[in-house]
Amino acid sequence: MGNASRAAIIGDRRITGLSADVIAELVAELGPLWHEQHQTKLMSRQRKRAIGAGARHRLVFVDRLLATLVHLRHGATHDVLACWFGVDRSTITRAIGEVRPLLAERGCTIGPGVRLRTLAEVVDHLGASEETGIIDGTEIRVRRPASGRKDRDRFISGKSKQNAVKTMVVTDGDGRVLFCSPTRPGSCADIPHARQSGLVTLLADGPAVEILTDAGSQGLGARTGGRVITPPHRTFKKNAPDRYEEMHERQRTAHSSRRIRVEHGIAHLKNRRALARRLGRREHISDTVQAIAGLLSRQQTADLTSTRQK
Repeated sequence: MGNASRAAIIGDRRITGLSADVIAELVAELGPLWHEQHQTKLMSRQRKRAIGAGARHRLVFVDRLLATLVHLRHGATHDVLACWFGVDRSTITRAIGEVRPLLAERGCTIGPGVRLRTLAEVVDHLGASEETGIIDGTEIRVRRPASGRKDRDRFISGKSKQNAVKTMVVTDGDGRVLFCSPTRPGSCADIPHARQSGLVTLLADGPAVEILTDAGSQGLGARTGGRVITPPHRTFKKNAPDRYEEMHERQRTAHSSRRIRVEHGIAHLKNRRALARRLGRREHISDTVQAIAGLLSRQQTADLTSTRQK
């Protein structure tokens, strides 16, 4: 790829969803990691010629990173990216497969040099900062498993009746993404998902934090010492006292108004076309979700810092 095309991708935020400063930070941070990983791979097998001999990479690391960012932002196929970058399709596939895990391992950025990589770190951060966390699950449509697989029905969502995987998204009160869990098959409900992710244990034994969830997590409050707050139950199903309906609706509206920020965070995640509908391998969807969450949180933090400086 020529310097003009590379500069056009970096300079236009609509292409990658990231500012030029954030991309420069990614290059400086991930470049040495990718090079070390590549050298380790070369040293791990028997060789007939010295390391460094032979043809040079036609796709340098900066272009590998940009191809991955464009793929995550717009869901562009590997064939299209191969034509754009002037390489073979297999080169793009290999590049994305190498860079995507590095992006996923970065975690979510909440401040200069401060990142959250695990759910335990998120709970500790919320407790230390005395902020309210908001949790919600979201589904990502995936290809139907091949006929004859014994776990084929596990991916059918009981909510959307489609083949999907589910991830648990955690944001703060402003809607900034703090964490996305590894994906689970779409048949997994919210409460089992929270239990399998370790959230119940972390909240029950951890700091006193306030976590807002929807009605799908009813019952988690009792298991976490009241730390999980769900919409109020309906006390009266019949013969409700006067004005009960109005009070109940007001309470549910107040809870929904506080919890709506997580929906905004999920919407920002789904703006990345790679999460609108997954057409690739399901084995890579967890890395894709966590890579996009890390990129989004880093850009949100950069935008917030820039606004405060003004």
